[in-house]
Amino acid sequence: QVQLVESGGGLVQPGGSLRLSCAASGSIFNLYAMGWYRQAPGKERELVARITSGGYTNYVDSVKGRFTISRDNAKNTVYLQMNSLKPEDTAVYYCNVVVVGGDYWGQGTQVTVSS
Repeated sequence: QVQLVESGGGLVQPGGSLRLSCAASGSIFNLYAMGWYRQAPGKERELVARITSGGYTNYVDSVKGRFTISRDNAKNTVYLQMNSLKPEDTAVYYCNVVVVGGDYWGQGTQVTVSS
């Protein structure tokens, strides 16, 4: 089993910044990729950003240039730095890790961008 602990969500004004963190623990072997998804009300869950163990990253087009994903392999932690936040970024953000044999999800953290 893999446990994921997320932190860093909250309420921020448009143009502001937030940093999400997700720490993985437990039976982590060959942790391949870590990433963040989000789900807004009435919409499907979408991949926001992902980073592999080799450092390869990919982002959904709507966040390119504003969000940065990074990871600390020694701590099995992934971060999502979110800058220039917009109201349309409002969603529940979920951490996801991919290991040999499957993937795991965090409980989700709410990000609300509103004035």
